[in-house]
Amino acid sequence: QVQLVESGGGLVQAGGSLGLSCVASGNIVEINAMGWYRQAPGKQRELVAGITRGSSTNYLDSVKGRFTISRDNAKNTVYLQMNSLKPEDTAVYYCNADARASGSLYAGNYWGQGTQVTVSS
Repeated sequence: QVQLVESGGGLVQAGGSLGLSCVASGNIVEINAMGWYRQAPGKQRELVAGITRGSSTNYLDSVKGRFTISRDNAKNTVYLQMNSLKPEDTAVYYCNADARASGSLYAGNYWGQGTQVTVSS
């Protein structure tokens, strides 16, 4: 099995910055795509940013130019640097990964427990 643990959420004023980290652990053979999703109250979960193993990235239009996703394959870690934060960025942010665990023929999709990001106006 693969576990994802996020850290770095919190409360910040509009215009401020926060950095999120997510570490994958377990009997991991390989991690393919990783990403960050968010879910605000009453809204559907949405993909904020994704990154492939080769570090190709994609972003939600509303965060382009403000958020940066990166990863360290040696550390099984994905990061999300969030700058120029807005109140509408307030949500629970979830880490997601496609990973193959030892003994598994196929990759599975895994989620972290989520970390709250609150941006005050």
